[in-house]
Amino acid sequence: MKRSLRRLAPLTLAVQIVLASPSGVEPLPEPVSNNAVAILKLHGQFQLFSLMGIGPKKTWNAVTNAGYEVDAGSAKVRTIHSVPGTAGRIGAMAVGATGRLFLFGGYVLFQGGGMAVPDGNFYEPSKDRWVRLPDIPIAVGDAVIGVYRERYIYLVGGRTNGRIISDVQLYDLEKATWSKATPMPGPPVFGHAGGIAGDIIIYVDGARTNDAGQGPRFVASDECWAGRIDHHNPGRIEWSKLPNHPGNARFRIAAGASEKDGAVYFAGGSDSPHDYNGTGYDGKPAEPAPFTFAFNLRSGKWEMLSENTPDPTMDHRGLLVTPEGLVVIGGMEKGQQVTGRIAVLPKTR
Repeated sequence: MKRSLRRLAPLTLAVQIVLASPSGVEPLPEPVSNNAVAILKLHGQFQLFSLMGIGPKKTWNAVTNAGYEVDAGSAKVRTIHSVPGTAGRIGAMAVGATGRLFLFGGYVLFQGGGMAVPDGNFYEPSKDRWVRLPDIPIAVGDAVIGVYRERYIYLVGGRTNGRIISDVQLYDLEKATWSKATPMPGPPVFGHAGGIAGDIIIYVDGARTNDAGQGPRFVASDECWAGRIDHHNPGRIEWSKLPNHPGNARFRIAAGASEKDGAVYFAGGSDSPHDYNGTGYDGKPAEPAPFTFAFNLRSGKWEMLSENTPDPTMDHRGLLVTPEGLVVIGGMEKGQQVTGRIAVLPKTR
């Protein structure tokens, strides 16, 4: 995964101007956590997006439907058209494909509870507009999302109303239809992390139901899996178990995949599965872990990138892989403080 940056095209140099250091990027207008994030390459530049999430109060009525775009050319953040709906969401999933931004699911909170929703939308940056998509068959949040061949979008696992699911829901962009793919092989989890690079799905950790009969309702899962998508049948996935990644099992790690790098990257997250306010299901405050690591698809091995990542964060829905670094937008810092910071982490040691 280590490569020379000096041979990259002028496009990369434009990104480097913006992402050379965290101080070169404006923070979001408002701090936000549990926000969906995605990246698009438009007109020769990378555009980064943050959608919805929860604000600093961390209460049911602190959820926003605001959307932001970070321009790689100017290092400026601008507000885009709000995500449709009367209320914002947490735990939604987003991905960029075919020059559009696709957004699915998540949870709507209300006083005393919340519910997963089946909403699907895509965003057209050139028109600053949202368009409705067919509903997800199973309403879900906190799933792993990825795109294959710029056509098939996968939602892997997650939490629906009243249960955690093993379903892999598959959306065909050309046919605008949903179907089911081979389900997850391990225990059903939510808040897991991963992505798709080439024809490989990687996911790790998350929270599973506590079968012990006592203690917290959800506990951390330490299982890591790889799934190879069948070239001839995108609904068929051959799953295999991976060795555990470096460090402890974690919840809501920021993760993102890069086919060019041949890697799936992971940063932060918490050792303690937690609710949207940062309190663990065991009743104790959750704290972010300072680890950044990757799964190298070419070697088939885990690689530790940093055991002491500065200002680590948790409560993420993804990270964005750029030529110059790994971009983490928002999240919770130490002390469960919601942040609007846009951090750039190195991809190598």
